[in-house]
Amino acid sequence: MNINKFIIFALFIAVSVLKAELRKPNIIVFLVDDMGLMDTSAPMLADENGKPQRHPLNDWYRTPNMERLASQGVRFSNFYSHNVCSPTRVSMMNGQNSARHRCTDYIFPWKNNREIDNRSYPPATSQQIPPKWNWEGLKGSDVTLPDLFRKAGYQTIHVGKAHFAPKDREGENPLNLGFDVNVAGTCFGAPGSYYGTRSFGVGSKNLHARPVPHLEKYHGQNIFLTEALTLEAKAEIDKALNASKPFFLHMSHYAVHSPFQSDPRFAKNYQGKSPSLMAYATMIEGMDKSLGDLIDHIETKGVAENTLIIFLGDNGGDAPDKDLDGISSCAPLRGRKGAKWEGGMRVPFIAAWGNVNPGNAFQKDNPIVPNSMRQEFGTCFDLLPTLCKVARIKIPKSHNMDGQKLGDLFAGKRNSDHRDVFLNHYPHPRRGKSQFFTTWRNGDWKVIYEYLNSGPKRYSLFNLKNDISESNNLAEKHPDKLRKMMTEMVDELTKMNALYPVKDSKVLKSVIPGA
Repeated sequence: MNINKFIIFALFIAVSVLKAELRKPNIIVFLVDDMGLMDTSAPMLADENGKPQRHPLNDWYRTPNMERLASQGVRFSNFYSHNVCSPTRVSMMNGQNSARHRCTDYIFPWKNNREIDNRSYPPATSQQIPPKWNWEGLKGSDVTLPDLFRKAGYQTIHVGKAHFAPKDREGENPLNLGFDVNVAGTCFGAPGSYYGTRSFGVGSKNLHARPVPHLEKYHGQNIFLTEALTLEAKAEIDKALNASKPFFLHMSHYAVHSPFQSDPRFAKNYQGKSPSLMAYATMIEGMDKSLGDLIDHIETKGVAENTLIIFLGDNGGDAPDKDLDGISSCAPLRGRKGAKWEGGMRVPFIAAWGNVNPGNAFQKDNPIVPNSMRQEFGTCFDLLPTLCKVARIKIPKSHNMDGQKLGDLFAGKRNSDHRDVFLNHYPHPRRGKSQFFTTWRNGDWKVIYEYLNSGPKRYSLFNLKNDISESNNLAEKHPDKLRKMMTEMVDELTKMNALYPVKDSKVLKSVIPGA
């Protein structure tokens, strides 16, 4: 081989290697609003053998595409988001626990919650909210998942609910946080209406909701919001593929958040419950159809094998039964959205490749055991490190992160470094109750500390392996375990430099029984 041919051959090899390195898998994060662990026909709880176990609610809902996705991948029986939406959404974007980033409550779009809660609670209660809690949410200078992906060459797409920041702040617009495309994302967390015939809320007087932006072409049409967002997501995927770019799609549905309005496509499937519960079920099935439509679309486009799909909820379920602390809408879990119980923060989670092919290069690097279930813990703030690992994206070393990489668990491996712990810090009131709590789970045990209570009423201790419904408070029976769990909780809060109710302006060792 002469020197010229050798140079050409070497250049060809170098370019081929470079192209291979530049190729990245596509990512879809499919986020459902207010969907609880039990709001699906795909069982998410495990039996004593670690296998999916059906419960009565699994027979009420119809989610065949969640079942399909679960059969292709892994589901977690202990996956946690924070107990309300904005803290989870910020945590997903920056890989931090809400106690660290301090956005610890849902963000009211037009005024600091500390001010608006004076309308719902006595001033003495509202004034306990930490004055410096992060009401402004995400900022353009923050390290975010979409910004990291955009810098790595991805087309970053947001479709649906954002609720990252209030009005007139940087994070109100997802384009300021690293997304190349924003369809329907803004400062509020619920639509004025799900109906195109009502222009998705034009004229709504609900302070928490407004007309969904960017969807004017559907106004007046007989179309449900979930379907309109799905059509927009498919169109944006096509644009990315036509540009020969890998895509990161944040498919963030407004469903199944209130208002509970029946999706007429599925109304015939649900009878015998209250109108609001039947409407909620149709919204669940509509969300599931969206999932199936996206899987079918990437299959048609020939990129399903190269596309990782992550499915999760942003907080506990909120089926309209009006019981914050009981066992009903999330049974056998106790409580629902906003609550200190498992029903308030345990959510469905599935990870799967769009089409399983063990010979695919991306799937070889990031294997997922089909139809598997893990009982280790996963959290909403694990998404950033996990997805960056999949896409071979480096996270700035200066970024203080709480998330763990879940790849080994996806692959069916045991990871000795994995921590089965979860902290949920909520120094706020909720739905007419003076909540102000922190929960700490470590393995089978969970402790709840309520700041504004006094004496023994401040503490609740549960063994969730034996008592998943949190019905038997063991705080008095196991004082040593309570002391240990409270010590761990205080240490974790201190490490994150958390904020506390004004009455508890700093963590005192006196909150640890016997200290």
